[in-house]
Amino acid sequence: MPPVRWRAGTYSGPVTYDRRLVDGFGRVATDLRVSLTDRCNLRCTYCMPAEGLEWLPDERLLSNDEVVRLVAVAVNHLGVEEVRFTGGEPLVRRGLVDIVRRCAELRPRPDLSLTTNGMGLSRLAESLATAGLDRVNVSLDTVREDTFLALTRRDRLHDVVAGLAAADTAGIRPVKVNAVLMRGVNDDQAPELLRWCLKRGYELRFIEQMPLDAQHGWRRDTMVTAAEIFASLETEFELEPAEEPRGSAPAELFDVDGGAGTVGVIASVTRPFCGDCDRVRLTADGQVRNCLFAREESDLRLALRAGASDVEIADRWRAAVVTKRAGHGIDDVSFLQPARPMSAIGG
Repeated sequence: MPPVRWRAGTYSGPVTYDRRLVDGFGRVATDLRVSLTDRCNLRCTYCMPAEGLEWLPDERLLSNDEVVRLVAVAVNHLGVEEVRFTGGEPLVRRGLVDIVRRCAELRPRPDLSLTTNGMGLSRLAESLATAGLDRVNVSLDTVREDTFLALTRRDRLHDVVAGLAAADTAGIRPVKVNAVLMRGVNDDQAPELLRWCLKRGYELRFIEQMPLDAQHGWRRDTMVTAAEIFASLETEFELEPAEEPRGSAPAELFDVDGGAGTVGVIASVTRPFCGDCDRVRLTADGQVRNCLFAREESDLRLALRAGASDVEIADRWRAAVVTKRAGHGIDDVSFLQPARPMSAIGG
């Protein structure tokens, strides 16, 4: 049967938070990551092969109406407060601006953010700001053109830089930059990248490389660790832990040189924060993943297209989150990398 059409603003029932997304360890998921596509216009070496991947067929992808309806179920029935749109590369998703606008019309209004490679951001930043986007995270691992080309297999650094500037001009602040350091490629560039971000008022976050590449070539012994990142930064900067509590945020924040700015480190592998995790993920084809590293998924798309009510969908979602494990288990000898790569899961 065809997809059930739904429009934002048609939900008239009471907002309920008494049956939230609570897992078996008492953690409550209030942060929803929504992947809008598995497609990407870069070919980052730590994510996918040069030839790309076999993309999901269009009929399996959630429609714009279906994305907005599931976000509304999460907000109105499950207590979700933050929604982050991811990919693949979400800027290549047709209808992105309309999805953001319709989600911004939900009440209670969720905080809306976007994780992107930034290549198309200069074209869409103003429209996204007008639609209601609150924040943006742009992936940028280097500010050197030759290193950017080596890492992404695309000569497009200038487009990413322009996208960051456009987001700042459009008032989508704070502008955050996500960087992954690769040994022998850009692991000597951490201070340079931090200087570049501080000069422009961007907030930099270094992320340990995670075992989510399509090639399954990740090795812990070659990964640049948080300890190495700190050591590199401290050759040029004085870092002090930021005063604000970290809470469930993935990044440990540090004040730079007594207040020149902040820098964060997301050490998912060596300093995991699973005990405070408040995130749940929805893939572009409508699968619930209760952990980035989960190997199990729960299908909402089929139920949605079979005519399930919002209440029924919410019940399925709760059941999926109840089974969330205590941690990602990367250090366990039994750990197996997820079958789906990051581009298909959504960060």
